Amino acid sequence: MKQTWRWFGEHDNVAIDEIEQAGASGIVTALHHIDNGEVWSSSEIEKRQQLIATRKNGGPSSLKWDVVESLPVSEDIKKQDNDWRRHIDNYKLSLENLAAAGLETICYNFMPILDWTRTDLSWPLPNGARCMRFDYTNFAVFDIHILARSGATENYDDAIIESAAQKFATMDDASKIQLTNNLVAGLPGANQKLTLSDLQLLLDGYHGIDENRFRKNHYAFLEEVIPTAERLGMRLCCHPDDPPFSLLGLPRTMSTEQDYRLLMEAVDSPANGITLCSGSLGANKDNDLPGMMERLGDRVHFLHLRNVVLDVQQTPGSFYEGEHLSGNTDMVALIDAVLNEENRRKKAGRKDWNIPFRPDHGQDILDDLNRSAQPGYPAIGRLKGLAELRGVISALEAVISGKLTVSQS
Repeated sequence: MKQTWRWFGEHDNVAIDEIEQAGASGIVTALHHIDNGEVWSSSEIEKRQQLIATRKNGGPSSLKWDVVESLPVSEDIKKQDNDWRRHIDNYKLSLENLAAAGLETICYNFMPILDWTRTDLSWPLPNGARCMRFDYTNFAVFDIHILARSGATENYDDAIIESAAQKFATMDDASKIQLTNNLVAGLPGANQKLTLSDLQLLLDGYHGIDENRFRKNHYAFLEEVIPTAERLGMRLCCHPDDPPFSLLGLPRTMSTEQDYRLLMEAVDSPANGITLCSGSLGANKDNDLPGMMERLGDRVHFLHLRNVVLDVQQTPGSFYEGEHLSGNTDMVALIDAVLNEENRRKKAGRKDWNIPFRPDHGQDILDDLNRSAQPGYPAIGRLKGLAELRGVISALEAVISGKLTVSQS
């Protein structure tokens, strides 16, 4: 398993030197400053590679750009309107330019409008750490009372509607603004910052697009770009919905194992793959992450390893970002399944046997509490997560090789 680290570029307050010190051997990044749907030029790709290759003192680093996350799919492509055909052509050209620079693994998502969504970006834990949280009642407060989306109450049960009304009645203006900012901030590191009016206009654009049509649009996108990826020797891998259930009445079609099976069958190619995010999928208690890795592992091209702690009192549910080895996902069993898949690939002679992963969404601990990192991407919290994951990997590899027996472990 290749240890990688997400980096947001020159404005990231975690330096390349610090990523090296954390023990990562590859970088996951994207050109966030380029508008969705536009071409990633060879010159911009090279600039990012040079930044990764250079330490703060100007000397060479040991790191290189290994995984693209994300090459965004524009809203026009997702809806199949306006400039969507031009955007697909641009996507193909971006793939050409990335392949020419030596990049092979491309993570993307097909979530409408919002990427990962949280109601709290710095939620206090009993031990003084902070983390991101999704509170279903607070989201209903935003949807029903702040955004005041038409028909919003149809998407919630009576208990949540009542709880949201009571919560809204106690909120002051500052709390309402903070909740709004958390929910419409867009993807961390991106150049998209949404206002309420912007969000409503985007929602209006999805009128008439149900789950079935949205799936078809996704498959049509892949039918266009996968032949290019195959020719270039690239692997596209779709990130799951985060959280894995419908929000704002929008279709969500990448939330379960069955969703991924349908995607693989619709465009049956090794280049059409999976980003297995144990946190996003783990927010649905019915998803079996180790089982998914066993059954769909040959198409898993990239891993996000993180954990969430579920509030089982709510359905679909509230959750917060837990420690990497504590939460809804059995991380040891999942990593064991990944190592088994890597061994199968080695025996089959696959060159992509070493699956890249990154520690995702760490908690803010120690000096992280004094930094202004991208929400979910603190230096020390992720370092802790990476160290824990590395320990699990080392122990399981020792068992597999026979250096350590199960009774000894």
